[in-house]
Amino acid sequence: MPNTFGKLFSVTTWGESHGPAVGAVIDGCPPRLPISAEEIQAELDRRRPGQSDIVTPRKEEDRVEILSGVFEGRTTGTPISLLVRNADQRPGAYDEMRDKFRPSHADFTYQTKFGIRDHRGGGRSSARETIGRVAAGAIAKKLLSSGGSATPAGGGVEIRAYLTQVHDIVAPAAALVEFPTLAAVEATAVRCPHPETAAKMIERIKAVRSEGDSVGGVIECRVRGVPAGLGEPVFDRLEADLAKAMLSLPATKGFELGSGFAGAALRGSEHNDVFVARDGRVRTETNRSGGTQGGISNGEELVFRVAFKPTATILQRQATVDTQGNPTELIGRGRHDPCVVPRAVPIVEAMTALVLADHWMRQNAQVGTFRTE
Repeated sequence: MPNTFGKLFSVTTWGESHGPAVGAVIDGCPPRLPISAEEIQAELDRRRPGQSDIVTPRKEEDRVEILSGVFEGRTTGTPISLLVRNADQRPGAYDEMRDKFRPSHADFTYQTKFGIRDHRGGGRSSARETIGRVAAGAIAKKLLSSGGSATPAGGGVEIRAYLTQVHDIVAPAAALVEFPTLAAVEATAVRCPHPETAAKMIERIKAVRSEGDSVGGVIECRVRGVPAGLGEPVFDRLEADLAKAMLSLPATKGFELGSGFAGAALRGSEHNDVFVARDGRVRTETNRSGGTQGGISNGEELVFRVAFKPTATILQRQATVDTQGNPTELIGRGRHDPCVVPRAVPIVEAMTALVLADHWMRQNAQVGTFRTE
């Protein structure tokens, strides 16, 4: 179904931006996994609105309620239902959008496909839908780090996403060589672990907001602790599922793994990752492949980047048409992020965790363990 992601560890999200609530149903989570509402809440707090002066001022606590699938602090193996109620609703701010299509929004395409749409804040196409993804991702993260039956011995997968670019401000690559700590990422509102660049990014976001405009940016995500052997050949390649996961997020426009598009400018002799023996394992000297080869993880860090467009809603007059095709004008209203990228960091991490948890369970179902010889 179109609202469900994953094959063995599957997640179905539901709800609209200005409806009563949003949430998710997780099916296939192994039993006896320790999990609490507080652990899920910690991830939701990272994506909630109103957390700084460079994001939407919508006031939502985004308190998660576990309705099923968890008993006495452990998963039961049955569907886990999670609910977050919408509190700060102002659907009246979107009355004008009932009959006018917002430029670069999903208004026209939803109307054309279904013949009906919820115009209140974009309804189902709103980024508020991602609450369900982050809540489910918190459980997937716990599973990946637990070392339980669905993970290889030891677990210990660590996922870290962070900003590398806002508009034309780019963090120096040399400053991001080391795997960033969570504290370094969370140290600034913009979630860039390079403080000097972060300050410039914040200044730019505030400047465009004062002009009623918006900007986009790039998130890099790195994952360590993934063993060699995760992923499926051909259609369900690990990077293919990661790309699908990332490009399913609102406002995404690009995905690249490892060397990405820059690799197209290299020769094979420059790009190949040479195999070496290190610490009793097969490793690579470089990681231009981004941690996968042939669609399967090779034991190196997974490294990929996701490009986000500028927020489509801007507080400037724009030309558009109404539902009858008549030319008209529209000024964005409501409460919106001048740059969606800082709040997208935990969402990228959540979708990464969902992909890895699903592939881990598929590996166990098909092979039973990871090959080490």
